[in-house]
Amino acid sequence: MIIAISSTGTTLADAMDTRFGRAKYFLFFNTETKEVTAVENKQNLQAAQGAGIQSAVRVAENGAQALLTGHCGPKAFRVLKEAEVKIYLTDAATGEDALKRYSEGALTEAENADVEGHWV
Repeated sequence: MIIAISSTGTTLADAMDTRFGRAKYFLFFNTETKEVTAVENKQNLQAAQGAGIQSAVRVAENGAQALLTGHCGPKAFRVLKEAEVKIYLTDAATGEDALKRYSEGALTEAENADVEGHWV
């Protein structure tokens, strides 16, 4: 299984980026191999519109089946749901902490977006 995590850096020890669409990086953690791949989200950091949608497409295209993030807007939420990516909102400090909470069953799948579009 591939789990995507919004991050401020390229490792699980880095702080989570609470913004989904404008996260600096997405970390893709493979639960079978324990390998982490960092993908820069540079093109969406300053996007005037569509950052959430484009980020959702990137997460889905990288094979993620679950997403751990701080907040998710309505358009990105819809795209992720259509791609059958489960969304888990968390206030975890790091990717490691988010994965630990996920593996312990401490996170609940989000039923709706938790912020409006163009949230900063």
